[in-house]
This record gives sequence, C-alpha cells and structure tokens, in this order.
Amino acid sequence: MKHAIKIRFFAGLLLLSATGCDTQHTTYSAAEYVMFADSVSVNMIPQGQEYFAVPIATTKACDYDRNFGVEILDRNSTAIERLHYRLLSNTVTIPAGKLTTEVRVHADYDQLDSGDTLRFTLRLVMPEQLIWDLYGDTTQVGMVKSCPFSMADFSGWCIVTSTFLNAYPGVENQSIQRLIRTEPHPGKEHTVILHDWLFTGYDVELEFAPSDPAAPLVSMAPDQVLSDEQSVFGQINGDDRILVTHSPIYLSYFNACNRYVSLWIRVYVEDLGIPVGTVGNFYNILEWVSDEEAEYLQSNNGM
Repeated sequence: MKHAIKIRFFAGLLLLSATGCDTQHTTYSAAEYVMFADSVSVNMIPQGQEYFAVPIATTKACDYDRNFGVEILDRNSTAIERLHYRLLSNTVTIPAGKLTTEVRVHADYDQLDSGDTLRFTLRLVMPEQLIWDLYGDTTQVGMVKSCPFSMADFSGWCIVTSTFLNAYPGVENQSIQRLIRTEPHPGKEHTVILHDWLFTGYDVELEFAPSDPAAPLVSMAPDQVLSDEQSVFGQINGDDRILVTHSPIYLSYFNACNRYVSLWIRVYVEDLGIPVGTVGNFYNILEWVSDEEAEYLQSNNGM
C-alpha cells in the first residue's frame, strides 16, 4: 500500500480551506475540489499483498459523508481488468470531517510480469464543479512485481557495467564491463562483497534494504577504497586512494525479480581524512548471471 514513485501530492493543498460545507444545501462551493492525490503512481506489488491504495484528496471537510464513483478508462492502459487487477469497489466515500479517502486495488501477483510495468487509468465520477481544471479527475496507476528477496540471488558471478570505467579505465580495463565474483558478507546481514569490483585487488561492500518492497534500495558505506590513484589517474592528488560511496544525489535500488542493481556512486579523493575533491557521480549496473553464462562470457567475450 505504498508508492515507489509519486508525482503530485496535495498535503499543502488540503490546508487551503478547513471550513465545513453547507449542511442546509447539499451543493458544492466553487472553492471545493476533489482529485486523485497522485497524477501518476507506480506501486510495488509483493507476494501476498491484499491490496494497494490509490489516494484521493479534497480541499474541504464536510460534516456529512460524500460518495463518488470510480471508473476504469481504456486509454493508455496496458493492464487488463480482472486479469492483472480488480477494484475492491467502484465507489469511494470521503467520511464526514475527513479530507482523504482511497481506492483499493487488488493486483494478481501471479499474472504480473517481472520485467514490465503494467498501467491503467482511473477517473472519478462526480459533479463537474468539483473538478479542478489544473489537476483533472484522472490518475494513471502503474504496477511492478516485487519478488521475494534472497541474498543467494545476489551471490556468485556478476557483470558490472560502469560509466566510471568509461571515464577512467586505468591501466587495467579495456572495456566498461567486468565479470566479477560476489559473496554474502559473513558478518553483516543483507550485505554482499564485490570482489575486484572495478579494479583488481580492491573489494567493496554493497548493502541491501529489503524490508520495504516499495523502496528496494541499496547503499555503500563511505570511504571504501575503489583503487589507488596512480594506476587510474596517472598521478596522485591525495593519499593515493580513490574512495567511493553511494551517491547522495540519485537513488540506487535493486530488482529481486531480475537480479540486478542500479547503483549511483560518488567517487572522491582525500588526503589523510582531509577532502581533496569529488571526482564525480557515476552510474553502474550490476547483473548477476549463472555459472553457465559466466563461462560463456569468459570463453567467447574474454571477460
């Protein structure tokens, strides 16, 4: 019931008016609007989840219940109703005194494809005067399958593709890709050791955060050594160590269904703990492969 990606939320909007509606005349004033809280949302669907919620917001609280219909629009939809998902109800109620409600959607985990985001469009059925032209009465809802997490899926052979190697291959790398070995850290939960990650002789650790399926994030502890400076930069700017951590600018995440990590790193240099400078933020893809795939890459691609 959480959203991995949200575009447009009306927390501030709800404060525009806290006055009640006219109880003598059940008509709506020009300042009252009802809308979906997100114009676009992508929802992670874990196994066993009963439903996820599509939130609805209004600019006014009333002292009586308000009921609205919800319909599914075919336009721009790739998900099929009653195959991939179903609404638990085609009506919603904003209770008296409340500013929010939600549409509840059940997604069929077994029918979702692990490599795709399925989408459908919802529309609120309500009086026209409640529609705010700026935001409209529709929302596009996306569903992404969230597979169970296992450290075994992120152990073994791994293909690393790195923009850092494109910019700084050093004396060792002839390509932006490397085939490396990985293993679970013996003393740290949900942590994998990336042996010889970008340069031979330098291992780094990558930590997974699998507790929230809606936020399958990964991180790197700061001050891990990526390589020495001389063999990569051709000169020494600090203490001859290139340091790495996850980027503070971009999110890094893992996909348990397809066994890959999308990793943004920050690379920097220090001189005995004193910052010298940031080399930059670089994008990396880590894809775990079978022993057979790794053997093929070694034999045919020279990895």
